[in-house]
Amino acid sequence: MTVSPRITDFADGISAIDTEYVRPMMDASHLIVNGGRAAFVDTGTSHSVPLLLAALEAKGLQPDDVDYVLVTHVHLDHAGGAGQLMAALPRALAVLHPRGAPHMADPSRLIKGSIAVYGEDLFASLYGEIRPIPEQRIRIVEDGDRLQLGGRTLEFLHTEGHARHHYCIADADRGVIFSGDTFGLSYRDLDTDKGEFIFPSTTPVDFDPGAAVSSIDRLMGRSPEAIYLTHYSRVTDLRRLADDLKQDIDAFAGLARGVSGREDPVPALEDGLREHMYLRLDRHGCNPDPSWRESIIGDDIRLNAQGLKVWLARQSGG
Repeated sequence: MTVSPRITDFADGISAIDTEYVRPMMDASHLIVNGGRAAFVDTGTSHSVPLLLAALEAKGLQPDDVDYVLVTHVHLDHAGGAGQLMAALPRALAVLHPRGAPHMADPSRLIKGSIAVYGEDLFASLYGEIRPIPEQRIRIVEDGDRLQLGGRTLEFLHTEGHARHHYCIADADRGVIFSGDTFGLSYRDLDTDKGEFIFPSTTPVDFDPGAAVSSIDRLMGRSPEAIYLTHYSRVTDLRRLADDLKQDIDAFAGLARGVSGREDPVPALEDGLREHMYLRLDRHGCNPDPSWRESIIGDDIRLNAQGLKVWLARQSGG
């Protein structure tokens, strides 16, 4: 079956490919092309791989033109398709954080944990088959390591806060960073004449508000001109967005502390997050329809509440 990927081209040989995870323009894989060599940043799920290969073909490239599959972290909306994609790219290396690499070589724990959350049927629908990556095809990058892509230097920055197995990719010569989830989520549906809207991702199990703020500050210390998010692609009003993210992280942590001690804090967390986010959407001039808002950010509210619950338990030694 022929697939037609939604591709958005930017400067500097960067293209966003819609992985079609859950809904349009929610999850992107970025293709970097330089000097005839290519790299993917994040992959979406196994269901996304035909779209990525079709995008490669649309750019006049062959599978053996791809040097790297750069996986910012091993959450399955970012890394679920990495094994399938690697099987189709004979020369590529999978570039992974040292804490994430074992889970890509043997994804059994990722699969088990995700099935426990979603159930087998929904897991299969969302993610498909998670294939392991042979260890000899994995390149582990430490903080500050650099790789060359057709003469282009990519630097890897370990950034905790969202996940302990997370890195970002800085291209200093072009003033851009690929941030995975470290610099939050900014869906294009929420853009208004006031610009881009952004909010943090506090999903289980590693959310750390202090580390998250420090990682944002580290990225901003590079003075980037644009940041490419997995959810969803290029943002440029970076100082305002960084301030919004840090204020939200403080607010989210405050909401969590306010329900500390409850047997099940999740319902109150969801209510508090929804109220906070809807007020922000009001100020940003977004569509006021609650059902529309829920369709765009409802899943993130629920996942963020779960992550804050885990963080709270960790603070109390639970």
